[in-house]
Amino acid sequence: MRTVKPKKFLGQHFLTDLDVAQRIADTVDACPELPVLEVGPGMGVMTQFLRAKPRPLKVVELDFESVEYLRRTWPDMEENIIEDDFLKMHLERTFDGKPFILTGNYPYNISSQIFFKMLGNKNLIPCCTGMIQKEVADRICAQPGSKAYGILSVLIQAWYTPEYLFTVEPHVFNPPPKVRSAVIRMTRNTTQHLGCDEDLFKRVVKSTFNQRRKTLRNNLRPLLTELYPTADHTTFLSDPLFNLRPEQLSVQQFVSLTRRVASLA
Repeated sequence: MRTVKPKKFLGQHFLTDLDVAQRIADTVDACPELPVLEVGPGMGVMTQFLRAKPRPLKVVELDFESVEYLRRTWPDMEENIIEDDFLKMHLERTFDGKPFILTGNYPYNISSQIFFKMLGNKNLIPCCTGMIQKEVADRICAQPGSKAYGILSVLIQAWYTPEYLFTVEPHVFNPPPKVRSAVIRMTRNTTQHLGCDEDLFKRVVKSTFNQRRKTLRNNLRPLLTELYPTADHTTFLSDPLFNLRPEQLSVQQFVSLTRRVASLA
């Protein structure tokens, strides 16, 4: 059977090591019974192991060549192979509104966008696993005070508990990426509401990390001016808290900061 040539513009790096593929597929076992949606299956190196699990499985693939390959390889999956862009999907329709596990060997050029979509559908996705660029995995799992701690760390950890599972070297891919990869799992925590305006929380986090070498005071000032253009923010920003840099704040401190920003209204 003719194979699929990886396409650079889609960020495709096909995994070739079956042992690694099975290890990644097995990460969904921590969340038993739920159906699984695999993103970017390519030629199905992970799909074959996911198919063996006693639970519903669907795959979403944008590359038409990969879709045709999957259909020829597993004709019984015809109705469960979705030819679409994951980032544009209405995920509530995937399993008739039921929660599911998200997994995949994610295209590295859109992995952050995939996780932002996950956050937008957090009540549908109690567990997300898969392989991404190691640098991104480090950021997601980073703790306050580390250089890797940033926007992804805070926004994901507000709702999920991330686990760095294992590192994957470039030689197990075709073509080999120029970076190392990592497999992670993110499991929904018990938070149902942050206790602050969630949209404002995202704006505060993104604004404070805009220039991470600057203090909270310098990074927040433009946002405060935009939100409250006629207010004098001098007293508010005189608090010693604003001498800190964003990577020094925990998720809960960002929540508290968001409430304080909202109180200026």
